[in-house]
Amino acid sequence: MQTKTVKKTLVNVLGVVYAHVKTTDGGDLYLTRYAERYQEHLDSDNWYEKSWFNRHKVRLEGTGSVYRLPTKEVAGKSLDLVVKNCRVGEDVPFNTHTLQEFCDAEFNSPWEEFSLVTEMRESLYGPRDLKIQTQRPLAIYVPPEKMQMWQSGRSKARINRIRAKHPGIDVDILKQYKLIYEWIEGYNIKEVFGHIDINEEERVHHLTKINSHSMTDLKKKGYLVADMKPEHIIISAEDTKLFEEIGGTQTIDPSKDQIAYLYQLIYAARYSVVDYELLMRTPEYEEQVKQFKRHSYLDDQRDRFIPTSLPAHLSNMEIFGVPYIYGHAESTGGHLWVVGKNARLFDYFLPERWRKTPSIRLSDTKDVFYTITKDNIHLVWETSRVGETLSENDEEYHSRIQELGINSPFEEFAIAHSLSQLGIPCVYVRAVYMTGTSKLEASADLRRYESHKDILDPEGDPILQENHNYITIRGYYNGPDNWVAKQSGPLQVPIDLPKAVYRGLIDESQSRMLLEKAKQDLRNCGFDGSLLKPNDLLLAIDGNGEKVKDTTGSPLAIICNFEFIWKSP
Repeated sequence: MQTKTVKKTLVNVLGVVYAHVKTTDGGDLYLTRYAERYQEHLDSDNWYEKSWFNRHKVRLEGTGSVYRLPTKEVAGKSLDLVVKNCRVGEDVPFNTHTLQEFCDAEFNSPWEEFSLVTEMRESLYGPRDLKIQTQRPLAIYVPPEKMQMWQSGRSKARINRIRAKHPGIDVDILKQYKLIYEWIEGYNIKEVFGHIDINEEERVHHLTKINSHSMTDLKKKGYLVADMKPEHIIISAEDTKLFEEIGGTQTIDPSKDQIAYLYQLIYAARYSVVDYELLMRTPEYEEQVKQFKRHSYLDDQRDRFIPTSLPAHLSNMEIFGVPYIYGHAESTGGHLWVVGKNARLFDYFLPERWRKTPSIRLSDTKDVFYTITKDNIHLVWETSRVGETLSENDEEYHSRIQELGINSPFEEFAIAHSLSQLGIPCVYVRAVYMTGTSKLEASADLRRYESHKDILDPEGDPILQENHNYITIRGYYNGPDNWVAKQSGPLQVPIDLPKAVYRGLIDESQSRMLLEKAKQDLRNCGFDGSLLKPNDLLLAIDGNGEKVKDTTGSPLAIICNFEFIWKSP
C-alpha cells in the first residue's frame, strides 16, 4: 500500500520552490520542479520501504552513504535514483590534498546544496558558452524518526559554527535528510580509464590532468568543490558508447584514439559533475551575488507598493491598512509578512537570511539587533513585547502602558505607515516574522490576542497567536528609499539622540527640543507619543559627517520605536 499524502503546499527555500508534502507516516517530502512528473515514484513507499531499499540499493564509491536505487514500477516504469544522506554538521574527512586547501570547508545543508546545484544548472555566471552539467535534484525527504545524538554524527558546536559562518536553514540535529537525485547513465572518469590499456603512471597523469581541467571549468562558472576527484566526473552513456566503438577499431594503438576522444569530450564540457555536499561559490562570485541582490533589493524597496506577479506559494493580504506579501518560512516552520505588494522582496526576509548573521545589540533592556544579512542588506530586528506587562520596578513602567498595553507588531507597522504618509519621518518597517517554535513564557496581557482574533491569515489562522514570538524587521536608516536606490557613493548613517549628544553633534537642549517637537507633531496628527524617549529618535548623518536637515533647517529626527505610540481617541 502506498503512503498517502494529506496536504501539498508550495514553499520557497533559498530561491528554490518546492512542493511540500506531509506524508501519513509523519515524514516530509520536498519536491523540486524536476520531480513534477515523478511524484508518485518518489512516494516513500515506492523507494524507501525497508525491504525494497535493502534489497535493491547499490552503494556507490565514496566516503558518505550514497546509493543507486530503482523505484518500484509506477505505470509500468521504474526510475533510477541516487539517494544520499546529508552529512551537514559532521566532520569533513581531510584525506585528500584538495581538502587540505579548504580546511574550513563544511558540508552543505540539504537546502543549500539544492540551491547551489539549481543555480549552477541555470549557468548565469561566467562564460556563456560553458555550461556545467549536473544531476537533476528531485527531492529532499525527511523521515519522521529522530536519531539519538550518538547516531547523528553531528555536534551542537559544529552546527552552531555552521550557522554562524554560513547563515542558512535551521537543521534539526536529530533528523535525517535524504537528498534524491536522478541517476545519470554513464561512467565516471576513473572507471573509463580502468578500461584503457595504459600503465598506472600514465593513468594517474591523465586523471590528475582531467580533474584539474574540470576544477578550472567550475571556477570559471563561479564554483569550487572542496573534494573534487575523478570519480565525480561523469561521461554519459551515449558518449561512452561512441568511445567503445573507437576502442573496437583496428588501429595500431586504440588507447591513443580513446584518450584523444576522451579529451575532446572534456574540453567541450561534455561531462557532468556529481557530489555537491562540499560545493561552494568562489569568493568573487559570492561577492557579485551579494552586490546584485543588494541593488535589486534597493530597487524593489523603492517600488514595494507596486504590485508584481504573485508566485503560488505567496499571498497578498492587508492588515490595519498596510499591504503585505504573506508566506511560510519553511526552514523554521514560521510565518512571514513582508510590507508592500512586491513579491520579489519576500525571500530577503526569510529568517535564514538574517537570523544567524553576526549582529550588534542596540539596547541594554530589549532584544534589538543590527545586522548585515547574507544578501548584504542592513537591517534592525527586534523581538516584540506584545502580551507582556511591565512592573513598577521596570525602567519603562508607566500607567499609560498598563492602561493601553504594548502594541502588536501589526499595530506598530500600521502606525509607522500612517505617520510616514502624514509626513512624519519614520524608519522603514519591512517585515513581521512569527517564529515556528512555541515560546516558553506565557503572555500576561491577552488584550491584543483578543482584539486580533478575527484577523486571519490565508490559511484561516489568527495572525497574532499567543504561543508564538514575533520579530519586527525594519530598515537600518541610511536615507529615503527613493534616494538610496540612486546612490553609488556614501549613504546616510543613523545615530540616536543620546549618542549624538555624547559625540557632540548636538547638545542636551537640542535633544530635548527635538524630542518635544516630535511629540507635538504626533499630537497634531492625532497620535499619543508622550512616552517617546531620546533613544527612540534618530538623526541622519551624511557622507561628510554633517547632520541631515529637514525643510525648516532643523536636524531631521526620525522615529524608530512604535511600541508606545497610540492613536488618540
